[in-house]
Amino acid sequence: MKIKLLFVSLAVAAGTAFAAPSPSPDWPAADPAAVAHWRSLRFGMFIHWGPVSLTGKEIGWSRGEDTPVDVYDHLYQQFSPTNFNADEWVGIAKAAGMKYIVLTTKHHDGFCLWDTKLSDYNIMHTPFKRDVVKELADACKKQGIEFGAYYSVTDWYDPDWPVTSPAGKVKLARFDLDAYEKYLQGQISELITNYGPLLTIWNDVPAMYGKERGAATIRLVRRLQPDILINDRTGDGGDYDTPEQRIGKFQLDRPWESCMTVSAHNAWAWGGANDGVKPVSACLEMLIRGAGGDGNILLNVGPRPDGVIDPAQANLLKEVGDWLKRNGESIYGTRGGPWPPTQEIASTRKDKTIYVHVLHWPSGAVKLPTIPAKIVSARVLGGGRADVHQTESGVEISVAPENRRANDTVVVLRLDSSALALPVLAGQSN
Repeated sequence: MKIKLLFVSLAVAAGTAFAAPSPSPDWPAADPAAVAHWRSLRFGMFIHWGPVSLTGKEIGWSRGEDTPVDVYDHLYQQFSPTNFNADEWVGIAKAAGMKYIVLTTKHHDGFCLWDTKLSDYNIMHTPFKRDVVKELADACKKQGIEFGAYYSVTDWYDPDWPVTSPAGKVKLARFDLDAYEKYLQGQISELITNYGPLLTIWNDVPAMYGKERGAATIRLVRRLQPDILINDRTGDGGDYDTPEQRIGKFQLDRPWESCMTVSAHNAWAWGGANDGVKPVSACLEMLIRGAGGDGNILLNVGPRPDGVIDPAQANLLKEVGDWLKRNGESIYGTRGGPWPPTQEIASTRKDKTIYVHVLHWPSGAVKLPTIPAKIVSARVLGGGRADVHQTESGVEISVAPENRRANDTVVVLRLDSSALALPVLAGQSN
């Protein structure tokens, strides 16, 4: 039973700064320093988890589809993930080279993973009776990982929301969005006040929530924590875009973060013992193309019902982390470009350095548009020679086969001037 309480630049010119996102007239802009910090992290862990993991089906979406509503809504009475260990989850994220974690504190099914005072449909009313959000937030602080809260705007469990399961296709004859907005604002207030400071509030599927209500969410979040970021799924946009299950386009003028899955079958929640994982090469390409497009990657895991991140998922992430230990300087703290990603390459940059990630070698040299700066040295990151020929018409990069890497050969180009001042170079596209 719910308890209701009232709460209230595209290509940049040489020498200029990268553009910050433009705010709506109805809410204040994000702190530019917070945006820059969030961008610098580049890689985070998404976690979809809850009582639904007992079924091996998708969170929220399987309610009323794969699992009858009355069965789904009582799964929490059996949910006792006694092997949950927040420190282990954060340790897996750290081993993967991830810099932040975003947890589904409440998905479309309405179940809350924290000790909310606004609804009894929460983790404290399961046999487990432990505040998962608190334990994970505390573990993140202890281990130096930033923490963010996913909070679904859509709520198919709540009778005040206009539609219900399956998949929001059933319209309710009576609903009360004003009451629901007070509930949403109260719960987001709890998350920021009791578990913050947070890196982000990650809203989802606003559906019929509307622009005015979305703007009110953003104003609330800014008031409670001025340096927090909020994504674009509020009902009235937000600070960064969130392409899903695809890598975002090359975009310097507005921040973005692609949310992707490690699951071989693209499951968000635990997909069962036969779900499998993607190849490490696919996950690395997500990360590299994401950074090359000037975006972040939020890579999702779905823990098992016992509270353990499955070893197949953890081992995959460890391999990504091993790669980042060797090549992380080409990802963290960089900006995309100056060459937008192509089939063959992605590029990142910082200070006076360009990192050219050669993902697929052509038959000859990699040929790129020329840059208005002199390349003073070139090398393969991690060891090896790179031959670079620079002319007025272009840049050619060659690396002998014995110096190439299996998934990505990173060629480090040192310039005589700022790499960040370079314009985006024409002739390349996703």
